[in-house]
Formats: sequence, structure tokens, C-alpha cells
Amino acid sequence: MAIDTEDLLTRIHAAPDLPALEAERVSALGKQGLITALLKSLGKMTAEERQAEGPRIHQLREQVTDAIAGRKATLEAAELDRKLATETLDMTLPAAPGSQGGVHPVSQVMDELAEIFADLGFSVATGPEIEDDWHNFTALNIPEDHPARAMHDTFYFDQTDGEGRRMLLRTHTSPVQIRTMMSQKPPIRIIAPGRTYRSDSDATHTPMFHQVEGLVIDRGIHLGHLKWTLETFLKAYFERDDIVLRLRPSFFPFTEPSAEVDVGYTVQNGRRVLGGSDRWMELLGSGMVHPKVLEACGLDPDEWQGFAFGCGIDRLAMLKYGMDDLRAFFDGDLRWLRHYGFSALDVPTLSGGVGA
Repeated sequence: MAIDTEDLLTRIHAAPDLPALEAERVSALGKQGLITALLKSLGKMTAEERQAEGPRIHQLREQVTDAIAGRKATLEAAELDRKLATETLDMTLPAAPGSQGGVHPVSQVMDELAEIFADLGFSVATGPEIEDDWHNFTALNIPEDHPARAMHDTFYFDQTDGEGRRMLLRTHTSPVQIRTMMSQKPPIRIIAPGRTYRSDSDATHTPMFHQVEGLVIDRGIHLGHLKWTLETFLKAYFERDDIVLRLRPSFFPFTEPSAEVDVGYTVQNGRRVLGGSDRWMELLGSGMVHPKVLEACGLDPDEWQGFAFGCGIDRLAMLKYGMDDLRAFFDGDLRWLRHYGFSALDVPTLSGGVGA
């Protein structure tokens, strides 16, 4: 089978566009192509014929392959030049949004809490996450031999502060209450949101979690003020008027009397829905500030009274937005974050609603 090499190469170099060039490639090198047929014929030749024809056929294939590659590069470059000459881009148009970040549910809930309590006259207080033993335990009526310390599963450091007090990762945000009472004169109305640390890990516990505590110090404060505050807060947060609370007697070293706060819920389609009083779940811990805590902060318990409460921010987020596993909050899974995350413009306000 004879092939006019010059004619084949001329057609390749003269191909006007990429489709025409592809047609020439298939005609020469495709399964039924001319050069492919020559390569298949080598098997039927004698050893002497293959020795003579083999190099010539392979050389022809390389020439055609190189010619096609060269012409393809030329045509692609010409097409690019044409696009650059004819296409324009309006730089005044907004950029394509592409991949966008979002607000983590914990951050969103913190903003919601701040908005709700701001309307109730509370301010936001913060404090160090690395605390000393006195602020985290002793000032809160938890002496060194108190069994309540064992409940906290504390992360201690080897170092001590300048006064010989052991350093630790705070187990609650209650030290912020202590620092506030020691630095501000009553009346005091604060919430203290932030990270806390305990050695615990399962579907509803993590070694690092987020907690919010509230503190009110004033004259004539009683449990009625505490219950009204919690009801108002939870109704605004869950955006339901049928939130019902139940206070059960409990024990915390830093409050007396102390109360666990249960919230009513119903089961709908296998999920807990807050509202009503068909069933109860524990949600908060609370109580009247213990007189010894007031004394440790330099306040006269005969003049000043107060209440305090605390709950997990992560737990509040799980209940409101339907999340089942606390560990997913900290896995960094983009799919989870895209599903549960919030837009930066979802700014919570009581007038416009704090829901997603």
C-alpha cells in the first residue's frame, strides 16, 4: 500500500481548523487509518521485508504525528489570539461569588444571646481562659477538699501564679462573674459567654465547649426575678410563646438555694420540639448567689443579693437548629458547615427575629 507522504503532510499543514485536523488524524492514524494499516501489514511480512519496511513506516508515523501536533498548536494559538482580540471583560461588574465563608452556629448563637440579653439590660463580660485555682474554685465556695472539684475533670498546669495558686483551663465561665463583682460596683447585670474546658468526650460532651452564664447583683433580688429572666430569654431565643419551665431543687456550691431548670417539650416525627409540658428535659443550672461568694468578692450579703445561671451554648444550638452530635461542631467538615452555617448578613435582632 503506497502513501503519498508529501500530499498527506500538505493536507495536515493546510487544515483550516481543529475539526478538519482531527479528520486528517483519524484518516492517517485512526483504527482504520492508512498508516495504521501499514503497521498491521508488518506481521505478514518476512523478516527481511520487515527489516526494510519497518523503519520507513515508523518514520512516516512519527512525521505525521509531529505534523499534527505542530498544526494543532498553531490552530489553538490562533484561536486564543482571536478570543483575546474579540472578547472583552467588564471590570466594573461584581465579582462572581464563588466559594463563600459562613458564620459558625456557635458564633451565631452567641450573637443571638447578646442581642436578647442586651434588651434585658445585660452587658457582655469576658475573662481569661487560663485561670487560677482561686478564681475558678475557691472564690466560688469550692475549697480544695470539696468533692465538687472532682465533678469538673479539670485540666491543670504544672505552673503556679505569683501567689502560688495552681493554674488551669477554666472549667466554667463563673470566674468571669468573680472578676466582675470584684471590679465593678453593683448593680450588675452581665452574661459571660466563652470557651470552657473539661476532660470529657462523647456525642454530647467535648473537652472544649462553649458556655454562657448570667449574673444579676442588686438589692431585693429573689427567685422570681430569676424565673422571669429565664422564661423571657428562652421564649425569645426559641421564638415560641409556649415555652414552659420547671425549677427543681438542686445543689451547686456557689448558689443557695440552687435549682435545675427543665424545659417542656413534645416529640414530633421522632424529634424533640420545645414547647408545652408533655415531657421535660434539663437545660440550665441556676440559683441565688451564695452569701460566701458575695463575701469573697467584697460585697455585703445583707445589702446585696443576686442570681446566677448557666448553660451550654453548643447545647442551645443543637436544640434550636436540629443537630444531633456535638462532636461535629469541631470536626471542621465543610459539608456540615455549609449546611448549618449562617450568612454574615444574618444579624440577629429581636425586632426582626433571631432565627436563621
